Amino acid sequence: MALRDASVVVIETGRTVVRAGLGLHELLKTPSVIIQARVGLRKNASNINDVQPNYETAKNSASSSRASSLPLIAPPNASANDYLVGTQLDDALAAGQDIAISWPFADGDVRDWSQAEAIWKYVLFNQLERRRAQNESPVLLSMYPGLSRDTYERTCQVFFERFNVAGFSILERPMAQLYSTTSLSGVIVDIEYDRTDITPIYDGFIQRSACDTIHLGIRDCQNYLVHILRHSNPSLMKTLFPPDSETPSEETVEETLLALVKQILQEGYIKVPSDGETAIPDDEGVTDIAAIVVAGKEKAIIESGMKKKANAKASAAEQARAREIEALDLVTIQFRDKSVTLGKERHRLCEPLFDPTLLNGINKSKNSVSLQDAVGRAVRQTDVDMRQYIWQGLFVTGDLTRHVKGIAVALQSRLSPFIAQPELQTDVQARFIRILYLPDYYPEYRDTGEGFAAFLGCSIVAKLTFSDIHSKTFVSKADYSQKGPHAVIEMSPALL
Repeated sequence: MALRDASVVVIETGRTVVRAGLGLHELLKTPSVIIQARVGLRKNASNINDVQPNYETAKNSASSSRASSLPLIAPPNASANDYLVGTQLDDALAAGQDIAISWPFADGDVRDWSQAEAIWKYVLFNQLERRRAQNESPVLLSMYPGLSRDTYERTCQVFFERFNVAGFSILERPMAQLYSTTSLSGVIVDIEYDRTDITPIYDGFIQRSACDTIHLGIRDCQNYLVHILRHSNPSLMKTLFPPDSETPSEETVEETLLALVKQILQEGYIKVPSDGETAIPDDEGVTDIAAIVVAGKEKAIIESGMKKKANAKASAAEQARAREIEALDLVTIQFRDKSVTLGKERHRLCEPLFDPTLLNGINKSKNSVSLQDAVGRAVRQTDVDMRQYIWQGLFVTGDLTRHVKGIAVALQSRLSPFIAQPELQTDVQARFIRILYLPDYYPEYRDTGEGFAAFLGCSIVAKLTFSDIHSKTFVSKADYSQKGPHAVIEMSPALL
């Protein structure tokens, strides 16, 4: 039986987020399902009150660099059906129920199989409305690289025996991210909630001995900006907490500022100045109409032109005021029924990525190297003749890049010392660093930054993988019946 593109399921499994979609279209779509990769268990169930959060589980199955600080609570008698996932969990928390939260993928591995099954089951049957009895959907699943064969085989077993999928294949997450850029060599910098994964890839193969994970992520950036706003913007604090009102608790202040930071991040009010950034030169009246149409920026260009005409007609005083506002880079947003004004300090969100010492005293002592040092060190651990090709593919991705522009440029400028070695003028010496971006010819992804790169790469590979039912690029039901879970190792090219 042929596998229809419309029935193919793509599931991207991240440390803290799971994305999924049903169907492969002519124009590849962004994920239709996005949920936090967490589960909840009511504390009156399964004797959970006797179970304490386990932060050490990762050390048994993952290196200490990959181990997460996010909690894992796994009662031994809990099954997949006991856990709340997605909107079920959100509603329970909103109702004030006493829920224990666990993050089964936070280490980049599977910490608890019942919890992992609960998340995948929710995605397939609740969100994508597949039916187990007549499941005609093959699944391409992305996971973190370097997992054990037992993990891959057990994952395959779960999808066939618990979900009754029509076919199954696994793709390592960094490869999916690189494929989305149409490149085969590069270094992937994946910034997630509390970790950043760095993966050098050469000619389609992950250089596993050079991979690294550092203890820096979105959470650190958010906490740092909360600290900045609290101590450098007194007018903001007066707006949020008027002097004539009741003095808020420390927890209330932190929660309010964190919510504000998340809002301005989501709404795209933050950018990252590069090291020594200069102003963008004027276009001198030359407009590439074809490029604008391809990029889908017609509306923005028209609005910009109208704004220039309006400014030209404004009085000298109005123009001076406009220049003053532009220089101060002020934005006013609505936050919890209040108008709050923020200045350039909001652009400091990503500073801890490049200087982790800024977090000292905020998150206790942050024992981590900077992002540029970690990337430079990872590439230097690859073979000398590979490095110039890897440096031609710097790709910064992760949830942060969906909302913050300029991280890759800022990182590129800080990486220059790693290739500026005049004493080593050889044919294999890298001479420049090239940034990779998602191609413009995927219209659905134009306004998503590079945050959906893994899902796009998975969709591209799924279209090729399931197009020929006689190929040996995925495990069919017949293959699974004949060879069992081990078939996924032999028939997923990325795992060979």
